[in-house]
Amino acid sequence: MSTRSATAIWRGNLEEGKGRIQFGDGRFDEPYSAGSRFGDENATNPEELVAAAHAACFSMAFALGLAKAGHKPEHIETEAAVSIEQQGDGYAITTSKLTTKANVPGMDDDVFWQQAEEAKKNCPVSKALAGVDIQLEATLRPE
Repeated sequence: MSTRSATAIWRGNLEEGKGRIQFGDGRFDEPYSAGSRFGDENATNPEELVAAAHAACFSMAFALGLAKAGHKPEHIETEAAVSIEQQGDGYAITTSKLTTKANVPGMDDDVFWQQAEEAKKNCPVSKALAGVDIQLEATLRPE
């Protein structure tokens, strides 16, 4: 069993405050703010980090499923777009749209889609986002 951790430091109120997110023994150390979360400020934000985790997790789960189905992928590229929306007095992550493209020699479209759907449903980050609308667009690139 693996346990991973991250640290978030915040100073000030929401509108004017600033923070830093750190993890990976210092390999990732980035600022974040309300401006980067809800506006155009050039810094990271929690939704971007969720998107990165979801894209990576899906790609790994998809690779595993394809291999179990007898098809070794050459290349999988996944983007996740995570949306946050106001709901009542607060905010909620409402959607994570996965867009994946894969090169898989000898792959049949039906098996490709079956494995993509299984990865969407069963990757650990998808399970953690159980209350979120997870959408999938998958493209099998020609060999």
